[in-house]
Amino acid sequence: MMTQVIVLPHVELCPDGAVIEASPGVSLCDALLSNDIEIEHACEKSCACTTCHVVVREGYRSLGDPSEDEEDLLDKAWGLEPTSRLSCQALVGTEPLVIEIPKYTINMVSEGKR
Repeated sequence: MMTQVIVLPHVELCPDGAVIEASPGVSLCDALLSNDIEIEHACEKSCACTTCHVVVREGYRSLGDPSEDEEDLLDKAWGLEPTSRLSCQALVGTEPLVIEIPKYTINMVSEGKR
């Protein structure tokens, strides 16, 4: 059974939003990338940066708990919310998800891009 992931509109990555299917156990980052949503992942998914930060609007509890490393990194993420996760660390469960990709990443902010 595939899990539905609704991606809310993001100006650059998916202006109209998207509805994708992901296999349980796959990271949100991989699910997005395999559906042509080019979320940043500067550390190559090794839980060493915050560029793949997403906010889980629905289904947060189905993702399991973030590790201490992930929580430490999330503290540095731009636009942190209580349901923020690093998409490379959050594994899709069996509940449908609604996620939002924040407008900026720390990478963009530190490089001064707008």
